[in-house]
Amino acid sequence: MEFGIAMATDAESWQLAQRAEELGFRSAWFYDTQMLSADCFVAMGAAAVKTSRIRLGTGVLIPSNRIAAVTANAFASLNKLAPGRVDMGLGTGFTGRRAMGLGAMRLKDFEEYVRVMLALLAEETVETEIEGQRRKIRLLNPGLGLIDTRTPMRLHLAAAGPRARALTARLGAGWINFFSDVPAAVAMLGEMQQSWAAAGQAAGDLQATAFVLGCVLEEGEPADSDRAVAQAGPRAAVLLHRAADEVLSGLPNITPVPESCRAAVEGYVALARTFEPKDAPWLHNHRGHLMFVKPEERPFVTAEMIRTSSFTATEAELRRRVGDLRDAGYTEFTVQIVPGQEAAIEDWARIMRAFR
Repeated sequence: MEFGIAMATDAESWQLAQRAEELGFRSAWFYDTQMLSADCFVAMGAAAVKTSRIRLGTGVLIPSNRIAAVTANAFASLNKLAPGRVDMGLGTGFTGRRAMGLGAMRLKDFEEYVRVMLALLAEETVETEIEGQRRKIRLLNPGLGLIDTRTPMRLHLAAAGPRARALTARLGAGWINFFSDVPAAVAMLGEMQQSWAAAGQAAGDLQATAFVLGCVLEEGEPADSDRAVAQAGPRAAVLLHRAADEVLSGLPNITPVPESCRAAVEGYVALARTFEPKDAPWLHNHRGHLMFVKPEERPFVTAEMIRTSSFTATEAELRRRVGDLRDAGYTEFTVQIVPGQEAAIEDWARIMRAFR
């Protein structure tokens, strides 16, 4: 199993990527969350020139943020700076879209976007809809060497549902899975492996990347210590944000609330009903999403919620969990390092070294 880090993108994220490379992490993934953090391609470009080995990926890019031609150009431009080190991670959108009050984009539109992007990177002429009309487009000057469309880049899709998993398998793409508990993650991987086999792909070719947030606890340290809340609390708060979205914005809450966390979630939802402006509650609900715990939501981010929703445990327990993921077939374990907690990368490097 390889190890990676993910981050809420900072214009200076190259510093964290550089340290990850020094420690031996394989990948650095940059979030595409335009209302919450910095531009992923700007940050990845800086990281490309400040590193030489670590892979750089979008984790994950939201197609509705830019047209397919712009994305193809951005990846090819990055590939010129970091040839052979680019991972094109795409998903239908959660954080970046919910911060604007939107749900995930339609899978049909997502599939069309991926089709056009890949065709352009293959230097093909492709027909697509632009401003309501079908048009043929092509990258016109790849031969000038201003971008790199020739060095292979890896495609990865964040695919939760059966249709999205089937698309991942048909394309032979890597699979990105965001989760919090190992048994569920193993079950989801089993479903992905079935889709992979049904598409005629070789079992050993599936690249499965696990995305988590968490905190490596010291012996005796509670799961709601200040350090644990800073590093893992943002993942626990996702349960709160999802539940509030369902009530205030009518967006689906696809993650069941564990019974042990129900009182905390209901308390937060009651608070969320007071959020202003009333016609845009997401402006408050999603501030700090996956980055920090807001003061007013801190009372609802309990030790139980952190334990339930994140990889927060002692080093020995985390090694066991990661080992179970490896044995199930996950090929990379990626942990998000939240802003202001960059030193946590040293803790996770110890976990990584246990598997070398």
